[in-house]
Amino acid sequence: MMMEARCFWALMLAVAALLPAARGVWLNMPSSGWKCVYEELQTNVVVLGDYHSFYGDGDHNYTTHPTLTIKVSSPHGSNLYKKEKSGHGRFAFTASEPGTYAACLTVDNDDHNGNTVTVGLDWKTGVATKDWDSVAKKEKIEGLDLEMKKLQDNVQAIKDNMNRLMSKDLGIRYASVQTNARVARYSQASLGLCIVVSALQLLYLRRYFRKKKLI
Repeated sequence: MMMEARCFWALMLAVAALLPAARGVWLNMPSSGWKCVYEELQTNVVVLGDYHSFYGDGDHNYTTHPTLTIKVSSPHGSNLYKKEKSGHGRFAFTASEPGTYAACLTVDNDDHNGNTVTVGLDWKTGVATKDWDSVAKKEKIEGLDLEMKKLQDNVQAIKDNMNRLMSKDLGIRYASVQTNARVARYSQASLGLCIVVSALQLLYLRRYFRKKKLI
């Protein structure tokens, strides 16, 4: 029983580690223009993002926040969040449609004295956006029970993701079969057309040679 329990926990931790629910990036911003981070999301996925800017060269304590403009847009380009003259903040939204969502940033035209502006962006999705302290208080669970709850949610998210990938794979296979069938029909039609054209050319040449009394 002890060995089975250890194997179970090892499996659960390995499965939970496979779920890319959160990621953080550091962006060295250009002096002009936009820099974007993209994330492919499914419908009803909750997203929580935190960002803060600082001078990457000289401000090692991250006490100064150069201002920037940030906007988060949906796959069709509609703005989900936009803020100007901001050095740090938080945005949150729920994906209303599947597709690629973008968080784009640009540095405001202030005098930065040639310093490099760096932005830290923490992007969380799905289970990673949950406030587990509130969940623990609401459901009156703690310790091992709370960790089990986290693992259950992670496993469910992985299951949903696997189902989505399988559905997408079936769609791709169906499209591939349809494409192959169309190519085969096109090849057959092309071959038939070539045979007809060759026969017509042969009849024309035969009539021409007979008219010229060459045969």
